[in-house]
Amino acid sequence: MRFNLPLFPEQASTIAGRVDALYFFLVGVSLFFTLVIFIAVVYFAVKYHHKTDEPHAPHLVADNLRLEIIWTVVPLALTLVLFFWGASVYFSMSRAPDNALEIFVVGRQWMWKFQHPDGQREINELHVPVGQPVKLVIASEDVIHSFFVPAFRVKYDAVPGRYTTVWFEATKTGRFHMFCAEYCGTLHSGMIGRVVVLEPAQYAAWLSGELQGAGTAAAATSPRAEGSAADRGFRLFQQLGCAACHLQQRQGIGPMLSGVFGSEVRLQDGRTVHADETYIRESILQPQAKITAGFQTLMPSFQGRVSEEDLLELLAYIKSIGQRQTLDARRQTP
Repeated sequence: MRFNLPLFPEQASTIAGRVDALYFFLVGVSLFFTLVIFIAVVYFAVKYHHKTDEPHAPHLVADNLRLEIIWTVVPLALTLVLFFWGASVYFSMSRAPDNALEIFVVGRQWMWKFQHPDGQREINELHVPVGQPVKLVIASEDVIHSFFVPAFRVKYDAVPGRYTTVWFEATKTGRFHMFCAEYCGTLHSGMIGRVVVLEPAQYAAWLSGELQGAGTAAAATSPRAEGSAADRGFRLFQQLGCAACHLQQRQGIGPMLSGVFGSEVRLQDGRTVHADETYIRESILQPQAKITAGFQTLMPSFQGRVSEEDLLELLAYIKSIGQRQTLDARRQTP
């Protein structure tokens, strides 16, 4: 009888090999020094074992400058290697490539909800293309969750009240387990799913609804007629009355939003903040928290009026008008 009991999940992303290499190095260093210390303890316990008929006066030990330098420099060198190696892996995992496919993720008790740029929605199942960087913008509707795909070596918390981002690039097609790695209530163990990695042509067919059998009954896909996340965000922008103050072609009562995402915004108190996902979210739910310089505190709070999914769609729309402005500027540049 053969037993298939792998100690580690397969490597299925570009970062998985680097994470494993750092992990095994840490384990190797820990085992090495554990053995060195254990052997030294046993050796000195035997060598200097006190006998009852020997005097108790200790022997004087001469200073050994070389030994002190060695046991100071070697640990320092090892910790610096670990620091810079770990920092390199962390920075690589933190910043997604510019061409990354952005997908919105909402965690709630006890499911994962995904929203693709073209409008498709899924529950507990995520379809992505192989060889394409994928950036996840993660939020939580209730408590702290943790999005975890072992084969990708990707684990990042979904925190209520803010957005977190993580990215990966799958290197092989297939189906890979997905978990919530943070205890989030009585049904935490059931908050599981899978990532389905497809060839680019298959992924395009899945987006268009032509590929059958790529998902399961647990996955829910929205009708194409609803439009993209940015389109739904635009409709919500109009329904909430945001367009009355935030004009597109000229300055209104509120700041113009074209190109604001990713820019530096100056506040009334003189500070400058980076307009990222968390800033946009806070500006919608708590508009009095950070007032843009030159504007009054007139905007009402939308706390309780919009869901996390609504916020992500509004964010997608605000991002899209910034992208349109950039593309128009590039077209006009000779």
